[in-house]
Amino acid sequence: MTSIARPTIRLLLLTAALATTLAACNRDREPETPAPAAPAPGAVVTPADAAAPMAFESKTPWADVSLTLPAGIKPQGDLHARLYAEEVRRLRQFAEGAQGELTEAGAETDRPKYQKAITITVAAETAKLLSLKRFDFDYSGGAHPNTLADGLLWDKALKRRIGLADLFGKEANLTILDQALCSAINTAKRARVPGSAGVTLGGGDKIFSCPRAADTPFVLTAGDTPGKAAGLTFLIGPYQVGPYVEGAYEIAIPAAVFRSLLTTAYSSEFGGQLVKAGDVTPALPPILQPKPAPAAQSAPAPARN
Repeated sequence: MTSIARPTIRLLLLTAALATTLAACNRDREPETPAPAAPAPGAVVTPADAAAPMAFESKTPWADVSLTLPAGIKPQGDLHARLYAEEVRRLRQFAEGAQGELTEAGAETDRPKYQKAITITVAAETAKLLSLKRFDFDYSGGAHPNTLADGLLWDKALKRRIGLADLFGKEANLTILDQALCSAINTAKRARVPGSAGVTLGGGDKIFSCPRAADTPFVLTAGDTPGKAAGLTFLIGPYQVGPYVEGAYEIAIPAAVFRSLLTTAYSSEFGGQLVKAGDVTPALPPILQPKPAPAAQSAPAPARN
């Protein structure tokens, strides 16, 4: 090795040692980055929780909208996130539509703001199925608000929504269920409005008729056996089987009526007896109760001389 190379090597070694010393000094000066705090016991936030809160609310000058979800939906993360996203999207669209309608050219400036409140509750739950009831309060102008009840049935193992056709099979003959539903509707109508006209399947030339079970929203209905559905409750909106003043109907049909029609996959989810069959419509708060149309005012009598 030449005499020129030796000083060069010594210089490189000294430079490396100096860099190491400076780095150590800098580490002494810089504060250590604190480790992330451990989550509190019972406060672990799952991806589904982060993506799907349990409620939503928005107020604008044109509309008030809100969503409330049940705690029972939390274990079903896929359903939770999907349902929250779908409902919030609907509420935002409603609010945007309200703004457009209430600010359009020629619209009355003193019209009340619109309202939409969606409340979802657990109707019943079995080993395989989670049944949710969706209640939609909607005021979009007019004489009164409208309400609509709907049902959602979730297969917890398959992680997907199912319908009546899945419970009974697409080729099942549901005539016996249609007849039982129609008979229960007429019994409920007579009890609620004595003397009201009955309805039939098909309706003929009448304005109102009995709905088919396959075309009617429904929820599972619990009974006296925990973890089993004792029947189905069909959700029938105003105007479907009678004038608006009659209101909505919720009709519970016991599983004994249709048990033989159930598919093997879901027959074991039903058992026990309903606490109450027939009309199980819950009482509505006064603001939502249907009101009769105002009576026509007669012309004032001519003044007498």
